[in-house]
Amino acid sequence: MEIEEEILDFINNGHKDHFTDVTIDCVIFGYHELQLKVLIGKRFGVNGSSFPGGHIGRNETLTGAASRILKDRTSLNHIFLQQFHTFGDSMFRLKDFNNDLPQIAKDSLPADNWLFQRTFVVGFYALIDFSKVKIKKDFFFEQFAWLDINDIPPLLYDHNEMLDKALTALRNQIYHQPIGYNLLPEKFTLPEIIALYETILNKKLDRRNFPKKLMSLEIMIKLDEKRNIGQHRAPYLYKFDKEKYNKALKEGIILVF
Repeated sequence: MEIEEEILDFINNGHKDHFTDVTIDCVIFGYHELQLKVLIGKRFGVNGSSFPGGHIGRNETLTGAASRILKDRTSLNHIFLQQFHTFGDSMFRLKDFNNDLPQIAKDSLPADNWLFQRTFVVGFYALIDFSKVKIKKDFFFEQFAWLDINDIPPLLYDHNEMLDKALTALRNQIYHQPIGYNLLPEKFTLPEIIALYETILNKKLDRRNFPKKLMSLEIMIKLDEKRNIGQHRAPYLYKFDKEKYNKALKEGIILVF
């Protein structure tokens, strides 16, 4: 009963607290076992999946709303996120949004409800530590799954296009901002960060010169620790210099592969 009341209250009164013509969708990237994954949600009562998202509170900033939506979904704070595109060429919400609502909503939803208004969608992509995520569901999603970016099925709305644009933005951004702090464990080896960049870029890198280029940015610290991974194999561990990493994140870098 509480969930039903929550749904109906959002449907009937949500426009008082939220903007009605702009929403946020989030492409959430995680890295696990040499795979770049995204979080996909199965919609309640709909034969299809989409990326999670939400509405913007009238007293929220755009980035603040995106941070809240991501925390509500992943239980994590201080997530790296980047706005990458605004979607407004599709008219899908005028036609299809009613199919996404729970049955209790369909039974009582008037034709002029605020949820039927045309919406423009601001896309954010996020980079998170796969191992720390605790997924939370809500009344719009039955379940969530992490899928490899190469195994994404046809998604609802324009979300396949959204993924393509998010990947393009991430791959372009990797040349100008340090990527890795939110995707790797606190301590990592050079082969591990090289594998991360190769996975994101979907290409092989020069494994002799690339580590030198990374070290030249002075955002990583070589530790006096090794990881034993087999006989005669004990690579040194590294970690990010958080202060220099944040400076590079703010000021930008140029990394030529």
